[in-house]
Amino acid sequence: MSEDAPSAPEPCPVKASLQQRPLLGCEQALQVEALFDVLANDTRLRLIHAIARQNEACVNDLAEALEMKPQAVSNQLQRLLDQGIVATRRQGNYIFYRIVDRCVMILLEHGLCLIEENAKRAKSSGGTV
Repeated sequence: MSEDAPSAPEPCPVKASLQQRPLLGCEQALQVEALFDVLANDTRLRLIHAIARQNEACVNDLAEALEMKPQAVSNQLQRLLDQGIVATRRQGNYIFYRIVDRCVMILLEHGLCLIEENAKRAKSSGGTV
Protein backbone atom coordinates (compact mmCIF):
# COMPACT_ATOMS: atom_id res chain seq x y z
CA MET A 1 0.00 0.00 0.00
CA SER A 2 1.28 3.39 -0.90
CA GLU A 3 1.19 6.44 1.36
CA ASP A 4 1.30 8.77 -1.66
CA ALA A 5 -1.55 11.00 -2.73
CA PRO A 6 -3.88 9.44 -5.27
CA SER A 7 -3.02 9.70 -8.91
CA ALA A 8 -5.32 9.61 -11.90
CA PRO A 9 -5.67 6.25 -13.62
CA GLU A 10 -3.08 5.57 -16.26
CA PRO A 11 -4.31 6.30 -19.77
CA CYS A 12 -4.99 3.35 -22.01
CA PRO A 13 -1.82 2.90 -24.07
CA VAL A 14 -2.20 2.86 -27.83
CA LYS A 15 -2.15 -0.76 -28.99
CA ALA A 16 -2.66 -2.59 -32.25
CA SER A 17 -6.30 -3.15 -33.19
CA LEU A 18 -7.83 -6.60 -32.77
CA GLN A 19 -7.60 -7.14 -36.52
CA GLN A 20 -3.85 -6.49 -36.42
CA ARG A 21 -3.08 -8.70 -33.41
CA PRO A 22 -2.15 -12.37 -33.68
CA LEU A 23 -4.91 -14.80 -32.72
CA LEU A 24 -5.27 -15.16 -28.96
CA GLY A 25 -3.28 -18.02 -27.53
CA CYS A 26 -4.70 -20.28 -24.84
CA GLU A 27 -2.80 -18.51 -22.03
CA GLN A 28 -3.97 -15.05 -23.09
CA ALA A 29 -7.54 -16.27 -23.52
CA LEU A 30 -7.47 -17.71 -19.99
CA GLN A 31 -6.15 -14.42 -18.61
CA VAL A 32 -8.90 -12.46 -20.36
CA GLU A 33 -11.45 -15.00 -19.11
CA ALA A 34 -10.21 -14.52 -15.53
CA LEU A 35 -10.46 -10.74 -15.92
CA PHE A 36 -13.99 -10.96 -17.32
CA ASP A 37 -14.92 -13.41 -14.57
CA VAL A 38 -14.01 -10.79 -11.97
CA LEU A 39 -15.83 -8.08 -13.92
CA ALA A 40 -18.92 -10.27 -14.47
CA ASN A 41 -20.38 -9.33 -11.11
CA ASP A 42 -22.93 -6.58 -10.55
CA THR A 43 -21.47 -5.52 -7.19
CA ARG A 44 -17.92 -5.24 -8.52
CA LEU A 45 -19.12 -3.27 -11.55
CA ARG A 46 -20.99 -0.90 -9.27
CA LEU A 47 -17.89 -0.55 -7.08
CA ILE A 48 -15.75 0.29 -10.11
CA HIS A 49 -18.28 2.90 -11.18
CA ALA A 50 -18.51 4.40 -7.69
CA ILE A 51 -14.72 4.63 -7.41
CA ALA A 52 -14.43 6.10 -10.92
CA ARG A 53 -16.96 8.81 -10.06
CA GLN A 54 -14.87 9.91 -7.06
CA ASN A 55 -11.34 9.01 -8.25
CA GLU A 56 -10.94 7.11 -4.97
CA ALA A 57 -13.07 6.01 -2.05
CA CYS A 58 -12.82 4.19 1.26
CA VAL A 59 -14.78 1.07 2.17
CA ASN A 60 -17.27 2.90 4.39
CA ASP A 61 -18.14 5.43 1.65
CA LEU A 62 -18.53 2.64 -0.89
CA ALA A 63 -20.66 0.58 1.50
CA GLU A 64 -22.95 3.55 2.06
CA ALA A 65 -23.19 4.33 -1.67
CA LEU A 66 -24.05 0.72 -2.56
CA GLU A 67 -26.17 0.16 0.58
CA MET A 68 -24.07 -2.82 1.61
CA LYS A 69 -22.19 -3.90 4.71
CA PRO A 70 -18.54 -2.77 4.79
CA GLN A 71 -17.33 -6.38 5.13
CA ALA A 72 -19.18 -7.40 1.95
CA VAL A 73 -17.72 -4.42 0.09
CA SER A 74 -14.25 -5.23 1.40
CA ASN A 75 -14.55 -8.82 0.14
CA GLN A 76 -15.50 -7.63 -3.35
CA LEU A 77 -12.73 -5.01 -3.38
CA GLN A 78 -10.24 -7.76 -2.56
CA ARG A 79 -11.20 -9.57 -5.79
CA LEU A 80 -10.61 -6.34 -7.74
CA LEU A 81 -7.31 -5.83 -5.92
CA ASP A 82 -6.18 -9.39 -6.65
CA GLN A 83 -6.81 -8.84 -10.37
CA GLY A 84 -4.88 -5.53 -10.34
CA ILE A 85 -7.96 -3.47 -11.20
CA VAL A 86 -7.73 -1.30 -8.09
CA ALA A 87 -4.90 -0.17 -5.85
CA THR A 88 -4.90 1.19 -2.32
CA ARG A 89 -3.39 3.88 -0.20
CA ARG A 90 -3.60 4.21 3.55
CA GLN A 91 -4.46 7.46 5.28
CA GLY A 92 -4.59 6.99 9.03
CA ASN A 93 -7.13 4.26 9.77
CA TYR A 94 -8.67 4.43 6.30
CA ILE A 95 -7.74 2.57 3.16
CA PHE A 96 -8.69 4.31 -0.05
CA TYR A 97 -9.23 2.44 -3.30
CA ARG A 98 -8.57 3.83 -6.76
CA ILE A 99 -8.73 2.40 -10.25
CA VAL A 100 -5.27 1.62 -11.55
CA ASP A 101 -5.80 1.77 -15.29
CA ARG A 102 -8.19 3.89 -17.36
CA CYS A 103 -8.74 0.86 -19.63
CA VAL A 104 -11.04 -0.58 -16.95
CA MET A 105 -13.21 2.54 -16.99
CA ILE A 106 -13.23 2.54 -20.80
CA LEU A 107 -14.39 -1.09 -20.75
CA LEU A 108 -17.26 -0.17 -18.40
CA GLU A 109 -18.10 2.87 -20.55
CA HIS A 110 -18.22 0.66 -23.65
CA GLY A 111 -20.42 -1.88 -21.86
CA LEU A 112 -22.87 0.86 -20.89
CA CYS A 113 -22.78 2.21 -24.44
CA LEU A 114 -23.60 -1.24 -25.84
CA ILE A 115 -26.62 -1.75 -23.61
CA GLU A 116 -27.90 1.79 -24.25
CA GLU A 117 -27.56 1.40 -28.02
CA ASN A 118 -29.18 -2.06 -27.95
CA ALA A 119 -32.11 -0.57 -26.01
CA LYS A 120 -32.46 2.22 -28.62
CA ARG A 121 -32.42 -0.29 -31.46
CA ALA A 122 -34.99 -2.47 -29.73
CA LYS A 123 -37.23 0.51 -29.10
CA SER A 124 -37.00 1.78 -32.68
CA SER A 125 -37.64 -1.67 -34.16
CA GLY A 126 -40.54 -2.31 -31.81
CA GLY A 127 -39.01 -5.55 -30.59
CA THR A 128 -36.01 -6.95 -28.84
CA VAL A 129 -32.47 -7.09 -30.09
